[in-house]
Amino acid sequence: MSDHEKTHHSKWRRMAVRPAIAALTVAATILLAACGGGSGTSASSTSVAATSPAKSLQQQYVDTIGAIGPSVVQVQTSVGLGSGIVLDSKGNVVTNDHVVGTYKRFQVTDSTGKRYAATLVGTFAPDDLAVVHVEGGQLPPAALGDSSKLQVGDIVLAVGSPLGLQSSVTNGIVSALGRTVSESSGVALPDLIQTSAQINPGNSGGALIDLSGQVIGIPTLAAIDPENQQQASGIGFAIPSNTVKSIADQLITDGHVVLSNRAYLGVELATLSSGGGVLVSSVTANAPAARAGITVGDTITTISGHPVQNIEDISVTLADLKPGDKVALGIRTPQGNTKIVTVTLGQYPGS
Repeated sequence: MSDHEKTHHSKWRRMAVRPAIAALTVAATILLAACGGGSGTSASSTSVAATSPAKSLQQQYVDTIGAIGPSVVQVQTSVGLGSGIVLDSKGNVVTNDHVVGTYKRFQVTDSTGKRYAATLVGTFAPDDLAVVHVEGGQLPPAALGDSSKLQVGDIVLAVGSPLGLQSSVTNGIVSALGRTVSESSGVALPDLIQTSAQINPGNSGGALIDLSGQVIGIPTLAAIDPENQQQASGIGFAIPSNTVKSIADQLITDGHVVLSNRAYLGVELATLSSGGGVLVSSVTANAPAARAGITVGDTITTISGHPVQNIEDISVTLADLKPGDKVALGIRTPQGNTKIVTVTLGQYPGS
């Protein structure tokens, strides 16, 4: 089992937003302390001009945000909205699968406020990605960077439509790489970028960019404090641009994913109310589980030697594995017999 960090889906919130939410009030208390003696010097008289490096960094922010802005759009259904990135000059826009949901037609709004009709090209729920096609638009494509070159500490900016506020920007750094996080839907996303750039509802599907203006990820999740169920500031996650490019290119070319690089077991599972494993409710014919002898009614009690309490325990482990890897499953049959079954994982089929 990978040593990637495992997290529970209750701690993370996918960052699409419902239009029915009229407003969100965020309260913050900032303490400003004046550092001075008895001279009575005012705060304004102690300010200093920005140094040249600071001016240079500020201008880089301005230039980068100005360049990426026209390539980040708002994607809206009849019940919710998120963000999207223009992929090419043909009008293809990539966003999150949870932004498009089950819908086939969308309204896309560019950075100038112009609206376009769009239709679904394809989705791939295991990586929470989707592509829609804008009709009749002349939208400038974004440049996708190489996410494998990211380092912890890199400065990044999140651009999107949080709370419907189009072309909003937050800044931060890359806090960690290679995180595996489960969404509330139970989908486990591997190899995520953790960032301190604020990810708010509506940011889903937008752009996480570096200071050269290249998209290095798609903001998708924000952390939720389990104690108060409030969004935890400064802990957000983005799908790496290399994953985005691979999946989006396949959706555009083939309409579905041909090569997912996601491990596939080939079963449907149900969590037992009594705990102590997950029930195999369906087995796909000729899939890896079927070839290993797993049948309907079996209970999976362990995976890679670790106890299984719920479906997430399975999905998170599989998210860190690749097609062709072998995984050991502890099985309890309907008759009460136990055994260890080794399964050679397959390629997750495209949608």
